[in-house]
Amino acid sequence: MMISTILFQLRAQNQVLKKGVVDEQANSAALKEQLKMKDQSLRKLQQEMDSLTFRNLQLAKRVELLQDELSLSEPRGKKNKKSGESSSQLSQEQKSVFDEDLQKKIEENERLHIQFFEADEQHKHVEAELRSRLATLEMEAAQHQAVVDGLTRKYMETIEKLQNDKAKLEVKSQTLEKEAKECRLRTEECQLQLKNLHEDLSGRLEESLSIISEKVPFNDTKYSQYNALNVPLHNRRHQLKMRDIAGQALAFVQDLVTALLNFHTYTEQRIQIFPIDSAIDTISPLNQKFSQYLHENASYVRPLEEGMLHLFESITEDTVTVLETTVKLKTFSEHLTSYVCFLRKILPYQLKSLEEECESSLCTSALRARNLELSQDMRKLTAVFEKLQTYISLLALPSTEPDGLLLTNYSSVLTNVGAALHGFHDVMKDISKHYNQKATIEHELPTATQKLITTNDCILASVVALTNGAGKPLLESVPYEEALANRRVLLSSTESREGLAQQVQQSLEKISKLEQEKEHWMLEAQLAKIKLEKENQRIADKLKSTSSGQGVGPAQENPTGVNAGGQEEASATAVMEPVHSTSLIGILTRTSDNEVPDVESREDLIKSHYMARIVELTSQLQLADSKSVHFYAECRALSKRLALAEKSKEALTEEMKVAGQNISRLQDELTTTKRSYEDQLSMMSDHLCSMNETLSKQREEIDTLKMSSKGNSKKNKSR
Repeated sequence: MMISTILFQLRAQNQVLKKGVVDEQANSAALKEQLKMKDQSLRKLQQEMDSLTFRNLQLAKRVELLQDELSLSEPRGKKNKKSGESSSQLSQEQKSVFDEDLQKKIEENERLHIQFFEADEQHKHVEAELRSRLATLEMEAAQHQAVVDGLTRKYMETIEKLQNDKAKLEVKSQTLEKEAKECRLRTEECQLQLKNLHEDLSGRLEESLSIISEKVPFNDTKYSQYNALNVPLHNRRHQLKMRDIAGQALAFVQDLVTALLNFHTYTEQRIQIFPIDSAIDTISPLNQKFSQYLHENASYVRPLEEGMLHLFESITEDTVTVLETTVKLKTFSEHLTSYVCFLRKILPYQLKSLEEECESSLCTSALRARNLELSQDMRKLTAVFEKLQTYISLLALPSTEPDGLLLTNYSSVLTNVGAALHGFHDVMKDISKHYNQKATIEHELPTATQKLITTNDCILASVVALTNGAGKPLLESVPYEEALANRRVLLSSTESREGLAQQVQQSLEKISKLEQEKEHWMLEAQLAKIKLEKENQRIADKLKSTSSGQGVGPAQENPTGVNAGGQEEASATAVMEPVHSTSLIGILTRTSDNEVPDVESREDLIKSHYMARIVELTSQLQLADSKSVHFYAECRALSKRLALAEKSKEALTEEMKVAGQNISRLQDELTTTKRSYEDQLSMMSDHLCSMNETLSKQREEIDTLKMSSKGNSKKNKSR
């Protein structure tokens, strides 16, 4: 319905504008016709003027001839007086005739000049009117055309928008019809289920009512005053969290109380020394009163810390902490209210004190500007504390009036408390900046004493402490780009953590295997040691038997001596030549001297060599394992990053495709609009050219008329 009315209104407006354009075109056509008629009349007058100028030329030539004849006839008349009498009579008659004719022509010429001048003036006036009217009509036509174009464009945009809305509504209606069908089916199913449930629940209700009427003597949930006596559930984790939050609030309040005490105390000290030092002269009554009030600041500030401490002590693991049970919050709220009253009481004196500083002769323009900024900051600080006190008192209401604050408003009140703390931090930053500038300017004054400089530094330190304390509850927000980068790092670190967990598991498995091998080789070493001891015992026994068998006869000594000599030669050759033992575990070189090395020293040498080789191989193996695990983790992390990069690349390519399509569509629209504008501009330029040509022609005709009229006027003057 609205679409049809809008279309009807647009059509009506379009018809009215079309009618106005047609009327203006008709008026312009009528003016053009009038201009043509005026041009025709001007041409006629010009033709008449040309004929009159031609006639005037003829008459001028005739007058010249007559004057020549007259000049010739005068000497003849002197010679022949007799004949001159008769001719003089004739010449006088002719002269009188010529004079009359000339007078008539002069009068006619004058009359024509007057008519030409009047026609010229009238033509100029009409031409000026027509030009002004033509200019106004052109402007109106351009305005109407612009309005028509704008309305046409708006009309087309509206039509397009309405068509799009129509298409969307059709699609939406189809979807709604489908949803309606589905809803009908669901409602039928739900009605069946509801009917079944109703029957089931009605049976259960009857059964429950019968049980309640028979076995339950008292129902304490029927009345709200009895519901208030219900004991809430105890959650130890919630209690620990509440105690942690209360501890943070206590630390914040303690820092705040310390900074406020210092701020008020050093402000009182500053009043005593600037702009007038109380040790030299008497300060103003206003500053005396202000100093007296500031001297009482501890009685208003310290109860804040005490109230928060009592609140913190009331929250334990055994209690249930909700707003209805935090009775000590009401005490803290009252202390905060008294401190806000104290701030309201000292605010006018503080503002007047700053004004008094501005009025002193020592105050410069820059210092006066800082004082005005501090006045505004002090007003803001008092307003922030009032706002904070309002919301804290609202939070303390449920402990005394359970219905004073609805449960749904808890979150909004806490949000406003956080906003008030944010405002407090912003105000303290402004105060810190402005007071720092003020102190810098005052330190540059020639009358600045060391006591004033020290006091200003102490006040500035207390203001900085207030700013830092107010900034503790504020959490820094992470920018979106940084959060995305952290997410990628977290994903990669998660993957690397999984890889490291796998590496740790593999390392544990390897360690267990190495422990098993270590135990195996320790057993092998024990067995080898036992075998070595047995071998040593056997060799010792053998040596004892050989030493006891030396008393055998010479018959037996000779063969043994021969054998011994052969053995000694062999052993000598073996001792003198170095023996190289090569194996997979390394190269062992033994050089024999004149004496054969002991068995134990040889075994120790072999054992130390094997142990060194084992340590070297195990270190190389561990290094290779660590490198392989590190490379594996890096490869896995890189593969994950590559997968993420591929996904982001696909998303970006899709976005690029969509952007390219949008760009091509916009370029097409731009080309079409550009062509239409170029066509319109060409049409307008052609129209302007034609109008300029007509105007140039009219100007040329007017110039010719002016030139001809000037020539005629000069000739008439000469005559």
